[in-house]
Amino acid sequence: MNPIRLLSGFLTVGAWTLLSRVLGFVRDAMILAFLGTGPAYEAFVVAFRLPNMFRRFFAEGAFNTAFVPMFSKRLEAEEDANGFASDAFAGLASVLIVITLIALAAMPWLVLALASGFAGQPQYPLAVDFGRIAFPYILFISLAALLSGALNATGRFTAAAAAPVLLNVILVSMMAGASVLGIDVSRALIWAIPVAGLAQMALVWTAARRAGIVIRLKRPRLTPDMRHLVAVAVPAALSGGVVQVNLLVGQQVASYYDRAVGWLFAADRLYQLPLGVVGIAVGVVLLPDLSRRLRAGDTAGSRAALSRAAEISLMLTIPSAVALVVIPLPLVSVLFERGATTAADSRAIALAVAVYGLGLPAFVMQKIIQPLYFAREDTRTPFRFALVSMVVNAALAIGLAPVIGWIATAIATTAAAWAMALLLILGARPMGDVARFDDRLRRRLPRIVLAALIMGAALWPAWQLLMPWLAMSGIRFAALLVLVLWGMLVFFAVGQLIGAVNLPELRATLRRRKS
Repeated sequence: MNPIRLLSGFLTVGAWTLLSRVLGFVRDAMILAFLGTGPAYEAFVVAFRLPNMFRRFFAEGAFNTAFVPMFSKRLEAEEDANGFASDAFAGLASVLIVITLIALAAMPWLVLALASGFAGQPQYPLAVDFGRIAFPYILFISLAALLSGALNATGRFTAAAAAPVLLNVILVSMMAGASVLGIDVSRALIWAIPVAGLAQMALVWTAARRAGIVIRLKRPRLTPDMRHLVAVAVPAALSGGVVQVNLLVGQQVASYYDRAVGWLFAADRLYQLPLGVVGIAVGVVLLPDLSRRLRAGDTAGSRAALSRAAEISLMLTIPSAVALVVIPLPLVSVLFERGATTAADSRAIALAVAVYGLGLPAFVMQKIIQPLYFAREDTRTPFRFALVSMVVNAALAIGLAPVIGWIATAIATTAAAWAMALLLILGARPMGDVARFDDRLRRRLPRIVLAALIMGAALWPAWQLLMPWLAMSGIRFAALLVLVLWGMLVFFAVGQLIGAVNLPELRATLRRRKS
């Protein structure tokens, strides 16, 4: 077996994801500056969320969950992986074309399904119009996700990880160009979405061909392999559907509160930075690696890969979560407060960021533990756990909203994430040693938590000290950078002192991976 280099793969995906998130901040800051948090922004949020919701349901959430392990195993056994990928591509494309045509016709009802509070409001017809323009994005990005999964299975992560960067470059460029030319920025922004999807698919298609993954366009066929793929994908699709129901419930609740949809979306973008860079990056690399190791019977290697993935993820995630809870307001105000976005918007977004921060470790743990199930082509067990999390989410979001308002949505999301993570961890116990973290991680985890808490205690007075500079337009970004670097310095210094991290060991590992 030629195993995937876990750490180098994580660094590749993480670095490109970090660049994508930074550009995403630029994009979101520009959108908020041009549109504020009013009707046009809320219409854009719903329209952009529609194809992304279906994408996660069909491509990343279901199809790739089933496709990547099966493709990886065929690669390992040299069993016509390209033919399998071509059949999967044809089947997915045919389903997506039908769904796109139906969605375009049913867009008024789809918008109400996502945000019934928009009915009779200015953002409703705008969201319907925007939704019809943006929805074809699902076709291009879902096929790109399948090709990305095939590339990841071969240990090639760069093109797939770079594709979201292309999305943000196109969206930022279209907004900037529209502003200079005096064109409606919201229209330019929404038309940029399908254009970006086509560009992303072209990027990964080209990379796949260069990697020897040749997709032949053909008529979809229900072969035995495709029947097995569908059988594995359906529970994953249902599980992905549960996740989307959670989002739907939250957005429905928020749509009844003025500007809450925009506040929650902006907060989501901020906490997605560490989640994307750490959790998603590790999940993307870990799934094909575990699939190939399990096929080869490498139990010890699988356990080591899982433990190291968890260690580096939690070493970065837990301090990030503490920072989101302790200093959400300076983060939000510096990144988003300009143009049509007010100080009141910043305070509301910061509250949601702090609540989401409490759930960040749970979201990352899901990304680490789920590959244990998916590598075994077990998608039914995570689906059952997702149903429980859906009940938790709906009960809290709907039950608490009349008492505490729109923030109930964020609280429900965080609680549901922890319920799902704990169920996944407990459910993996029967898998044996491969699903158990090693002694090194067990020793370091409590120390990581302690170092992060000490960092949080150091961040608060630093924020108070830097507050005047954080409010000055000319140096606010520099002041925020100083605050973030101070937190990092405290965490790694304390972590090295108490044994939470081992910097020489990490540097040595990185040198080995580069050599």
